Amino acid sequence: MDYKRKIELSTEYILKELKGIENIEVALILGSGLGVLADEISNPIIISYDDIPYFPVSTVEGHKGQFVIGNLSGKTVIAMQGRFHYYEGYDMKKVTFPIRIFSALGIKKMIVTNASGGVNLDYVAGDLMIIEDHINFAFDNPLIGKNCSEMGPRFPDTSRIYKEYLMDIAQDSAKELNIEIKKGVYLFNTGPTYETPAEVKMARVLGADAVGMSTVPEGIVAAHEGIDVLGISLITNMASGILDQPLSHSEVVETADRVKNDFIKLVKKILEKIEVK
Repeated sequence: MDYKRKIELSTEYILKELKGIENIEVALILGSGLGVLADEISNPIIISYDDIPYFPVSTVEGHKGQFVIGNLSGKTVIAMQGRFHYYEGYDMKKVTFPIRIFSALGIKKMIVTNASGGVNLDYVAGDLMIIEDHINFAFDNPLIGKNCSEMGPRFPDTSRIYKEYLMDIAQDSAKELNIEIKKGVYLFNTGPTYETPAEVKMARVLGADAVGMSTVPEGIVAAHEGIDVLGISLITNMASGILDQPLSHSEVVETADRVKNDFIKLVKKILEKIEVK
């Protein structure tokens, strides 16, 4: 069965489960330790990834593996509690399959979040960073292969994946809430290993402020589909070699738990300010 038909069948299943919800306005992808935001959604409809035809399954600890659809800050949203990663063994088309679903559902705005390592020496664990641009250091791309012109152009422009107007909304929201927020470049590595100290030095030379194992494939496919993206990284630890301490996934989750209240308040305020048609 071809890729486009799988998207159609997955979308048809989700539409049947929406129970009267006709217009989902914003998609949310919630990174490691950040899935708690979906618990704020009122009148939730929960759809397990396991039940969706041809849909991947999240295998990472702390990722629930479900969609939560409902109301948040006056917007109808669909939130992913658990995303897919290249390092799980999925190819890039599987990793970005949910973005194709979002487009098929008519969604035009997406907030993508992640837990990342700080490369910028001015950062500390617990900082929030607006992604203004990215570096794809995975040496792979979800658009490799035959292009479907109905989804997007063969050679999409990725110079403005992360939209300036959404960054402005995020900065204004953070200011109103007295939450300090950074703005920087996110570098995508495949994982699952954390970067070596030498790789972190290289990332800094290349212009990265944070490194992680997600987000960029989703951003590329969103650009292909014409979805406007806001990216937010939670700096859960300083990357390898900056501090003399080992790195672990438990540290990521612990830091996310420590700053979750600021993260929740910020995203809810951003949703309030986003205009949808």
